[in-house]
Amino acid sequence: MVATLSREVLQDDIAVSIARVLAAANKSARQAGVDVPKSLITITQRFSGEGMTWQVNYGMKNYIGRRGGDVIVEVDSHDASVEQILRGQ
Repeated sequence: MVATLSREVLQDDIAVSIARVLAAANKSARQAGVDVPKSLITITQRFSGEGMTWQVNYGMKNYIGRRGGDVIVEVDSHDASVEQILRGQ
């Protein structure tokens, strides 16, 4: 699917940052064995003394009655570098 983004969209710093973060997190999640298209993906901001980090959580779409198995990728908001990958039990 090809989509042309308007200048207005590309000037939205948060939208562009999230797109970069999600692309980096998806790559790391795939390398960790996650089936990204079949995952329930949530994104959360986390603030610390060093700045802002995005936590991208990959879980099961059918999570009712199930525990664990999530993968969380923490990505720096400034340069979209992966800080760490956490795997749930």
